[in-house]
Amino acid sequence: MNAGALDGITVVDFSRVLAGPYATMMLGDFGAEVIKIERPGTGDDTREWGPPYDADGVATYFNSVNRNKRSVVLDLTDPGDVARARELVSRADIVVENFRPGTMEKLGLGYEDLRAIRPDIIYCSITGFGRDGGAELPGYDLLVQAVGGLMSITGTQPGDPTKAGVALVDVLAGLHASTGILAALAHRDRTGQGQRVDTNLLSVLLSSMVNQASGFLGAGRIPTIMGNRHPSIAPYQTFNTADRPIALAVGNDKQFRLLISALGLDALAGDERFTSNALRVRHRDELCALLEAEFSNHGADYWYGVLTAVGVPAGPINDMAEAFAFAEKLGLAATVPVPGSSTPQVANPVSLSATPVQYRSAPPRLGEHLLGDPAGVTA
Repeated sequence: MNAGALDGITVVDFSRVLAGPYATMMLGDFGAEVIKIERPGTGDDTREWGPPYDADGVATYFNSVNRNKRSVVLDLTDPGDVARARELVSRADIVVENFRPGTMEKLGLGYEDLRAIRPDIIYCSITGFGRDGGAELPGYDLLVQAVGGLMSITGTQPGDPTKAGVALVDVLAGLHASTGILAALAHRDRTGQGQRVDTNLLSVLLSSMVNQASGFLGAGRIPTIMGNRHPSIAPYQTFNTADRPIALAVGNDKQFRLLISALGLDALAGDERFTSNALRVRHRDELCALLEAEFSNHGADYWYGVLTAVGVPAGPINDMAEAFAFAEKLGLAATVPVPGSSTPQVANPVSLSATPVQYRSAPPRLGEHLLGDPAGVTA
């Protein structure tokens, strides 16, 4: 197996559930050794988050973010086990934790505590709402989607706020955490200095609201629920067809001309209501009524073929099985076998030409790796 980009880097992972484990799985995929610290008896909460379960009887939620890790059971309320955790950190490069602010400090495992035994440690904390005024607030993804504004713009119609269909903020927080960790590693390579990396779910969500957040800050516009419509582009939404909806992403005037030609609506090219994107947004309802009347004549797969052939961005609304089949058809290798698992996993979406992503081991059984075991974890 080729060397990974993070070969030789050791991560002690105190995190659980999703944001932290997603970040540490990314580091593990890139070659880092990840030692997952779990509580006795139950381990990570997501071990119990089922159904569904895979063919090995493991909760698929846990499987989704815990490959390439070793599981060590430690009771962090026990001074002896805390001492063992500190010994692990003394030999590590990175610590990741997502407890409530102050918890690790009470355990003697805070940043200052661990920096005293490993001065160049990179210590990443992921919280729900930061370490100050929001320290006591519970950092659950659904709550952050609600209070952070995402649900206020997501849903089928005004008055029907809806969460995203996956814990999107947790995933984004994990990605931001891993980016911060890699930046800190680059700094340490140059200077020999470690540092603390902090991120929180609310700040990550506000940053990830991009154009919607910028529209509020720059123009004072508070966005609202628009269903599948885009606030600044038209036509950029879903349309009903003869069988199922299709998504249409027309981003410029050229694509609009190609669209109306493919639909047999060439007369709209000279319609003053639709000659620019700003005008199309202003007259969105009239435009959409004209387009949907044509889309209703054929099914989504027909229109996907016709529109894609002429360069109009479009696609049917696939379910999970259809999405993986679509990726496979495109040669994207979206799933990979993982040693030790009877079921495949979703592939890491990053491709590195010199240091390919590694899939070394399945998500571990609780306590599978023992301290002092040469084949497991050495401390």
